[in-house]
Amino acid sequence: MSRNCTTGLPSDVTVKFPLLSRSGLLKKLITDFTNEDGSNCVLQLDDVPGGDKAFSLVTKFFYNVKIDVTASNVVSMRCAAEYLQMNENYGEGNLIAKTEAFLNEVFSNWSDSIKALQTCEEVKICAEELHIVSRCIDSLAMRACSEPNIFNRYVEEHDCSKNSTQDPTLLNVISSETKSVSPSDDWWYEDLCLLSLPLFKRLILAIDGKGMNPENIARSLIYYIKRFVPLMNSQASSKDKSSVNNGTTTTSTISEADQRSLLEEILILLPDKKGVTPSKYLLRLLRTAMILHASPSCIENLEKRIGSQLHQAELVDLLIPNMGHSVETLYDIDCIHRIVDHFMSIYQTTTTSTSPCKIEEGSLVARTEALAPMIIVANLIDSYLAEVAHDVNLKLPKFQALASAIPDYARPLDDDLYHAIDVYLKTHPWLVDFEREQFCRLMNCQKLSLEASTHVAKNERLPLRVIVEVLFFEQLRLRTSISSWLYVSENLETSQRSNGNPGLPRNNDSDQLDPTHGAESLKDLVSELEKECSCIKNELQKLAKTKKSWSIIPKIFCRKNS
Repeated sequence: MSRNCTTGLPSDVTVKFPLLSRSGLLKKLITDFTNEDGSNCVLQLDDVPGGDKAFSLVTKFFYNVKIDVTASNVVSMRCAAEYLQMNENYGEGNLIAKTEAFLNEVFSNWSDSIKALQTCEEVKICAEELHIVSRCIDSLAMRACSEPNIFNRYVEEHDCSKNSTQDPTLLNVISSETKSVSPSDDWWYEDLCLLSLPLFKRLILAIDGKGMNPENIARSLIYYIKRFVPLMNSQASSKDKSSVNNGTTTTSTISEADQRSLLEEILILLPDKKGVTPSKYLLRLLRTAMILHASPSCIENLEKRIGSQLHQAELVDLLIPNMGHSVETLYDIDCIHRIVDHFMSIYQTTTTSTSPCKIEEGSLVARTEALAPMIIVANLIDSYLAEVAHDVNLKLPKFQALASAIPDYARPLDDDLYHAIDVYLKTHPWLVDFEREQFCRLMNCQKLSLEASTHVAKNERLPLRVIVEVLFFEQLRLRTSISSWLYVSENLETSQRSNGNPGLPRNNDSDQLDPTHGAESLKDLVSELEKECSCIKNELQKLAKTKKSWSIIPKIFCRKNS
């Protein structure tokens, strides 16, 4: 007698009695089912892993119909075989053993392992219970951490021996062509973008656990974000070689909420080590996080990361648009201020003792190296201030607060700061004299170069008091230089008289030293310095005639001439 069992699946497959010899589950269900009138029994198998497609393949296997087994369907077949209890107790060479043998082949092939891991999403619970996911991830992590040359040799050796292990009588095993990987470290980035976020995260953690260097981990994470968050690519320049071509991936279908969630979860995986993730990518992540309205903790984390390596950033990446609800300024000045404060909290404590007045003999080089990041950041922020100063909505206190965040000793020269101040005054001509004077106190007039001082002398946007102060210090600097040269000349003549110096010029008629040769060149230099000083005085007098508050000039010159 033959019993028919209708599965109830969409394909409405009718299963005949020979099935029972291979499946422990079906044999038990049919045995337990009793129907006195002899009618057909109907079994609902709605929870078969892989659904009707997997069950159709299993049915073909029951009747010895050759089926194509690939990396894309072997996982669902393995899970379906487990569900139907198709082990060796119900026939030698049953489906569990066959699929397990092919899975071992899959795990030795990078491309097949990626495909198999993708299909684990369809039968997640069963794949986890059978440890297919963990085995696949472990295999991929091991190969990602292998040297490309070693990996390619393994692929060649495996291809030569793989066909001998396959049994073509029951399953038509179809494997993907193994590909040689490039010798670069990023050969596996693209393939990982095929994985869902949960599987990608698990694989990255496994790769990290295998000893992959953190720089490579960080680059792979940035690559994944660029693939699924279009805003990251829109910020990349045409020269950025790491920009991702989305290809067939339609990132436009990803909602803003999903992009925000992906960004926040990936950031958790970024290595904490300073300098591992380039500052330009951290700043792009910060800008993207602000646009997507990421959580405050996410934005704060990014700001601290950037602050710890701000000296590696570039000006173009600091120009973050203001994303606030009340957009007062074009750029987010407050965000940059917080980043600078975090940088100072790290470096200022270690460089306070390295200020120029405290440098001790024997440690100058080491202390100069410690000050280098501070000097770089000072120049960077001064350039940033010059850029944002073009914004007419930028308030004076906000500009002053950011400029004051940089300590005075971090600026060897104040030329860049003066340029930023000049741009701001040009863009905001409505400032009154008192505000201009207060504003110009941000710069140290004694730390301007000769070129900057010359520009100050002709700058009508500056208060007269500031111009006079700059010219006074420039003239004082010239006088000091003249005095130094005269002092050196006197010491030189004294040394010549007492000891003599064979290296100095001598008279042609005698073997005596000629002290007048060096004195003439010194007089020429002094004469040039005096001419420069006289030009500055003339410029000051011309300027004083055009200003109303010229009454302060005689007092200053009295002090200088006394």
